[in-house]
Amino acid sequence: MTQIRPRRSVLYMPGANERALEKAKTLPADALVLDLEDAVAPDAKKAARERVCAALGSYGTREVAIRVNGLDTEWHDADLRAAASAGPAAVVVPKVNSAGEVHNIERALELGGAPEETKIWAMLETPVAILHAEEIAAASSRLTVLVMGTNDLAKELHAAFIPGRWPLLSALSTAVLAARATGKVILDGVYNDVKDGPGFEAECRQGRDFGFDGKTLIHPSQLEPCNRIFAPSPAEVDHARRVIAAFDEARSAGRGVVTVDGRMIENLHVEEAQRVLALAEAVGS
Repeated sequence: MTQIRPRRSVLYMPGANERALEKAKTLPADALVLDLEDAVAPDAKKAARERVCAALGSYGTREVAIRVNGLDTEWHDADLRAAASAGPAAVVVPKVNSAGEVHNIERALELGGAPEETKIWAMLETPVAILHAEEIAAASSRLTVLVMGTNDLAKELHAAFIPGRWPLLSALSTAVLAARATGKVILDGVYNDVKDGPGFEAECRQGRDFGFDGKTLIHPSQLEPCNRIFAPSPAEVDHARRVIAAFDEARSAGRGVVTVDGRMIENLHVEEAQRVLALAEAVGS
């Protein structure tokens, strides 16, 4: 069975906040993004960079990424050099708009001595990025994850923030298509209202139904529902096991037609069942 690294919940933690970085050690996030961008004031950028790089080894086997400042900012080059030297699991880069920018990021990491294990996570936050999502995703084997920046995307589209996100659905679908076409992981964007539990859960379910692998988060209170919704339910695990068992039994008996719960089963259903079981094993559900 193919091993899956779960990224159901990916929590942004402010790089300038030492207390938050310490608290992150106890949180049940699948991955952490130590943030040097939005969460850090300009006069705190340098200190946050040093603090985040020093903290990287404090999170055990947890997947920990660093979000650097954007390519068009004065802090980007220094952030990349520091991240390359520190060797996080990944570098999250905001507003990636082209394959050429991916190549430049990759070269900068290589020149900075980044280990091969340090991957690129590209944020899709603009109309240009969505229109070139497949090119961006396919630009490098070092790029392994696409991250939706839905707040910036909505702003640039002049789109309304409304329940169901229907103004963004075509962009979200395009990004998922690009990820699946190129074999990359894709993470849904953040949900801004940390006090709106039902709205958050609805958006998690929508993202999961769209095909996202997980969701980026801005508050620890969002972890439990996100982990639960993006994990296979007991019923889904049971169904996956029965699909695989029925298919194996039919193949052993030389039967060409397999049904489970009255539905025809083909190879594609077996592959999806195997993916469900691999994810369930990875998250212990």
